[in-house]
Amino acid sequence: MALKYVDQIDFKGKRVIARFDFNVPLSKDGTKKITDTTRIDSSMQTIRKILDGGASKLIMMSHLGRPDGVANPKYSLEPVAKYLAEKLGQDVILTESSIDDGIPTLLGLSTTKIVLLENLRFHPEEEENDREFARKLSTYADFYVNDAFGTAHRKHASTYEINAFFKNNSAGGYLLKTEVEALNKIAEPPQQHPYVAIVGGAKVSDKIKIIERLLVGVDQLLIGGAMAYPFLKASGKTVGTSLCSDEDVKLATKLLNSKQASKISLPVDHICSDSMEGNPQTVSAQSIPENLMGLDIGPRTVENYSSFISKAKTILWNGPMGLFENSNFDKGTFAIANALAKSKAFTLVGGGDSVSAINKSGVSDKISHISTGGGASLEYIELGSLPGINALKFGVE
Repeated sequence: MALKYVDQIDFKGKRVIARFDFNVPLSKDGTKKITDTTRIDSSMQTIRKILDGGASKLIMMSHLGRPDGVANPKYSLEPVAKYLAEKLGQDVILTESSIDDGIPTLLGLSTTKIVLLENLRFHPEEEENDREFARKLSTYADFYVNDAFGTAHRKHASTYEINAFFKNNSAGGYLLKTEVEALNKIAEPPQQHPYVAIVGGAKVSDKIKIIERLLVGVDQLLIGGAMAYPFLKASGKTVGTSLCSDEDVKLATKLLNSKQASKISLPVDHICSDSMEGNPQTVSAQSIPENLMGLDIGPRTVENYSSFISKAKTILWNGPMGLFENSNFDKGTFAIANALAKSKAFTLVGGGDSVSAINKSGVSDKISHISTGGGASLEYIELGSLPGINALKFGVE
């Protein structure tokens, strides 16, 4: 069964409830100013399609932060409502809660056009995937749209259970469509080969399943960041004081003993220091001295990895190559970003830190697709779909 998207729907006269990912970062100075509007801006195409398509009401819903089921003004969607009103040039009414008793009356007013429900996660029922909570949300509208790819890997009431009440009356938004189409180029064979995956970040245990999945399909897996040190230790090298848990070494050993081990490339040199705040020094060997920690890939590794990237036709990047937030240890990550930018391959960047690195390096406009969902994009590649997408496609009984 094909997934329906908003470009196939006639919204004229419909009441539409739509789930977006407005989980934007706010300033920490108490002004609650949105510091990065990307997630709202990327939803505007779907919002305008619904409104311009003649919907009688648009009820938007989202979460923000981690309020843990308790109403907390710190996580109010008020700044989002103000920004949406400015962008749309129309009033956006923010409700007191997402299941406020006054919402049906509010929606009954002819003057009410656009409503934003207050933070869904002020209610524990949202993350509990509670059916009654989902039913209450469903009573506001006769059509459901999900454009929140970043939360589609969660079985939550607003992304999963709500589909039980919109049989044949639901669709994915443009953002969801863009993500699925891009990720399918990575998740589904046939990919264009050579296919190179670059995996960084901190813990092997966090990414063991995706690494196992990738090793089946890729031609080369380039490992960097703190992810590399358990692999180096498992292959008999010393890693000094680098981040490296026994559990991760055990998992790395298993991967290095697998049939696909020949596809794994590890750093051959490092940028190290005696602390995260220390001065950088190049270690021109795979082993790291006992008094130093690895904090970035070295120049020969950059050269090796860039060579693989230049020959690739499909590239996935998840996770930085080092402590790129510190300018002493950002050269490897930015070099990889620039190698991707020069590539003629289909390039997909997924995961919060990788996206941040691409944006900081100034080459985001040269990447084929930058995923808005870190955990969601990895799970999609691993599983081939997500609970929220399956519920949208097949419904929930």
